[in-house]
Amino acid sequence: MKLVLLGAPGAGKGTQAKKLIEKNAIPQISTGDLLRAAVAAETELGREAKSFMEKGELVPDTVVLGMVEERLGQDDCQQGYILDGFPRNTAQAEALDQMLASLSMELDAALSVDVPLEDLMKRLTGRRTCRDCGQMYNIYFSAPAEEGKCDKCGGELYQRDDDQEATISKRLEVYNEQTAPLIDYYASKGILKSVSGTGDIEEIFANVCATLGL
Repeated sequence: MKLVLLGAPGAGKGTQAKKLIEKNAIPQISTGDLLRAAVAAETELGREAKSFMEKGELVPDTVVLGMVEERLGQDDCQQGYILDGFPRNTAQAEALDQMLASLSMELDAALSVDVPLEDLMKRLTGRRTCRDCGQMYNIYFSAPAEEGKCDKCGGELYQRDDDQEATISKRLEVYNEQTAPLIDYYASKGILKSVSGTGDIEEIFANVCATLGL
């Protein structure tokens, strides 16, 4: 199975990716992980990426694609892979398709995990984190027994800056502008599959497996 995962921030695609990895014994490829590993290992592409990152610039698509190509060449990808977080826009998707075709590793499907905007906002802005032990809660879905206090250690719960409503709204706006068009892109290629991302995690996963024919 060769798969691209699509979904807005908070849709839960990372959770579903982990379950797919366990079930199918194929790797999840995250470009963020690839970048960090390449920079740490000081590979040629890692050094190139670092030069852009140190200037506060985005790493060019050509460098990211080079890292993805190197990763796909490893033995554990020969039976399949899950691309998570890449491509982020249609230009990257087109470049990825060309690269995959040259490797004879074309995608089997693009899976979109769909969640209504209202639910996404609650999932993301409702997050609270314990200052002492790092335990996470959600005031809408998994609230602590006592407001503002960690059940585990009694520490103070707080809302991280990146969970603030203004920050979340901006992230979702960027997703809708840049990444959401990928749904139409993969639909036009006939490989888009969609599942609802609301409800019980195991139920969602059962739907994912049924949709992918696993």
